[in-house]
Amino acid sequence: MFKTNLSESRAWGAFYTSKLMNRHIGAIAALILISLLSSLSGTPIDHTISNAWEGFLWGLADPVISLDCLVGIIAIGLLSSVFVRGAAIAGCFVFATVLGIVSHLYQLNLPGTEIAIAISTIAFGTMLMMPNQPNFIVFALVSISAGLFQGYANAESIIGVGMMPVVAYILSITLTLFVVAMSAREIGIAMGVGEINRILPWKISLAGFALCAIGIVFLSNSII
Repeated sequence: MFKTNLSESRAWGAFYTSKLMNRHIGAIAALILISLLSSLSGTPIDHTISNAWEGFLWGLADPVISLDCLVGIIAIGLLSSVFVRGAAIAGCFVFATVLGIVSHLYQLNLPGTEIAIAISTIAFGTMLMMPNQPNFIVFALVSISAGLFQGYANAESIIGVGMMPVVAYILSITLTLFVVAMSAREIGIAMGVGEINRILPWKISLAGFALCAIGIVFLSNSII
């Protein structure tokens, strides 16, 4: 009787995990589709914000409509699932993004922003293609660097606006970054990325190859 109940509990647990992973995958796929459609339709990446409501909406949208930004967040979430304390790295990335926004507002110069974002995307893709876990310190440093430059780039739309639009923008962009990164982390955990053997599944490696390709395209566009 006990073994039967245990088997049923495990079966329900596996079913729930699979269903939850499918929801996360569906949400991530929808965001990628939105990003691609935004690029194809010419949705303005460079925009101006005049009030708190626009700041809130664009804060939610900016990490999604910028494909290079979105794939970087997804990569950080997937890679963070390798480590027990990987969620802390995702949190550091979000904090670094906010710090990058603030640094731009205070007119601190970060040169080569687009190039740095493209290089970080290639680095994340390379880590995902590695057969074993990436180095924790290297991953943390690349994540923080990517956050700084992405935040600096996103802050262009709130230069010269009032305090309330800035606060609304920072709060909403933090929300989007955190939700996307944690969703990608849950996908990685459900796929067994964080298991003891630390072997990255081939599907994750395939995603890493796609990230490298996207990063190379953005890098070439930034250099030209």
